[in-house]
Amino acid sequence: MSVKPVKAISIIGLMPQLDEVIKFCGDTCAFQPDDAMSFYSDTKSFVPLNDKNPYAQPIQQLKNTCELAGFSLTSGEAEAMKDSESEVLDYAKRFVDETDGMISKKLLIEQEIDECRRSIEQVEHFTGCDIDFTEISECRYITANFGRLPKESYEKLSEYSSNQYAIFFPFTNDDTHYWGAYFTIPEQKNEIDRIFSSLFFERLEVPPIAGKPDDYMRTLQTKLSELELKLKNEQEVINKFWEKERSKCLSCFVRLEEMNSYNEIKRFAYRYHKSFILVGWIPADKEKLFTKKLDSISSVEYSLSDSKDVRNQTPPVILKNPPFIRRYEFYVKMYGLPCHNEIDPTAFVAFTYTLFFGIMFGDVGQGFVVALIGFLMYKFKKMEIGRILVPCGIMGMIFGFLYGSVFGFEELLTPVHRAIFGTQGKLIEVMEPDSINLIIYGSVGIGIVTIAIAMIANIVSSLKRRDFESAFFGPNGISGFVFYVSLVAGLVCQMLLGIELMNAAYISGLIILPLVLMFLREPLGRLAEGKKNWQPKSWGEYCTQSFFEVFEICLSYVTNTMSFLRVGAYILVHAGMMLVVFTLAEMVGGAVGYTVILIIGNGIVMALEALLVAIQVLRLDYYEIFSRFYIGEGRPFTPVTAKKLK
Repeated sequence: MSVKPVKAISIIGLMPQLDEVIKFCGDTCAFQPDDAMSFYSDTKSFVPLNDKNPYAQPIQQLKNTCELAGFSLTSGEAEAMKDSESEVLDYAKRFVDETDGMISKKLLIEQEIDECRRSIEQVEHFTGCDIDFTEISECRYITANFGRLPKESYEKLSEYSSNQYAIFFPFTNDDTHYWGAYFTIPEQKNEIDRIFSSLFFERLEVPPIAGKPDDYMRTLQTKLSELELKLKNEQEVINKFWEKERSKCLSCFVRLEEMNSYNEIKRFAYRYHKSFILVGWIPADKEKLFTKKLDSISSVEYSLSDSKDVRNQTPPVILKNPPFIRRYEFYVKMYGLPCHNEIDPTAFVAFTYTLFFGIMFGDVGQGFVVALIGFLMYKFKKMEIGRILVPCGIMGMIFGFLYGSVFGFEELLTPVHRAIFGTQGKLIEVMEPDSINLIIYGSVGIGIVTIAIAMIANIVSSLKRRDFESAFFGPNGISGFVFYVSLVAGLVCQMLLGIELMNAAYISGLIILPLVLMFLREPLGRLAEGKKNWQPKSWGEYCTQSFFEVFEICLSYVTNTMSFLRVGAYILVHAGMMLVVFTLAEMVGGAVGYTVILIIGNGIVMALEALLVAIQVLRLDYYEIFSRFYIGEGRPFTPVTAKKLK
């Protein structure tokens, strides 16, 4: 439950060994390259290797061609390819050229089929008309225009009755248009065309009909059948080609990606006279495996450094958590990865999120449904949130058992509670006044303990970062912790337990003194870090600013603690919402109606409450807990991985 240690490795060797070193680094899948310029102080003689990547374009062309052809580059078995790099590139070019040629033929046929189908779709509106369209098109003194006219426009034609040529002859119609023609003479052509254009007349988008429509339709249908057969044959040619080349193409693709990965590492290498310099990060537990291979490469030297010893660098982060806790890394990564020198909060999130969700969503039946839905979400959709919902649903079942609630039935488990706990009724009567007070006090108590633990985490994390101001004098450091815990303990003893704890010495030493230390935290922090310029430029300005900051800190302690009341509030909200559901079911009456309302009501309450509880618990983790000790500005460890054939 921590950040896995990494080491910085600097590799220096002669230029002829660069490709061998890069290939090894890619094969290990444990090397993340970094900019060597930032690791050395004197970089005047460093020359970047500005070699063009010869594999990026062939890979992209191969992907695009296969996607267009419907070939899958992620399935099927690939044979071992021992060809040289130039032979792999030549094969990729030949495959792309041949496939593109076949695709072009197929696309031309598909285009012809589309045009033929559009022609059939429009010509069928004129079938049954015993008119020779060829003879009409050859007329010298009459011009025919075939197409369709909206029904609304057809009704407006009466407005042009004064023009004897503004007549539309419909042949067929559908829901929105009349299909037909209008005729003009040369002297009236412009005027009649203008009228029909204003009426949104649409001409046929296909070549003119040759002969009678029925004969032309048969010609088009014959042509369509021939084109579809031609397309089928062309697709068979493409399928046979892919069946023949699949294995080699997959091998070629894997080799290209492998070489491209090596080239990605090469971008980070620098030339230093006749040598190269390559710097990166490796997991500390991979050190022996990594250096053993480097030792076998002649003319190569390397040096290793712990991440804490590398200055002005941000080492990449690898989270190390057991399987149950690992699922909650999803939420941590949403906020930001921890830095290499701070605490990994994943275990804290796993505990608090699951616990708070269970407390707020306490119902045996609904908790079971949430766990089941979470399991199905991860099993079939691989949704990370599904893995988190499983333990949250189980925790909801546990607290649901303590509350005695099963799908809103509050008395169903009463006999079980009597037998196990020896109580007269349920262990926790949620809606009883005494239980409500207990829930409220318990929620505040949970908030106090959680905030105190977050402060302790901040102290440890700040000491790891050597941030003495935050560790000793900050609002979440030792001073803040003493102030908060002492104030809470004093108020609880004074108001609830009747113990006179808040005397002058207690208040002076454990409340006022920590406030003064927080007030002076900046200059005291500089002193603790050994800085010479520890005093502020203007004490008056500093005191004014610090006064309001300390006042805000005191308010935040109160508001952050009270924010945990939402934990108890949702317990009462759940019981209240289910009470409404049962009231509606009783109002409907009847066995069927009662059951239907209960099922629908449970579904609505479950969906709504699960969403709200999930968001509110995440809010508590992010804003009330993480804000006290967590920075989350780390970068992930992303080693270069060369894809290999199995």
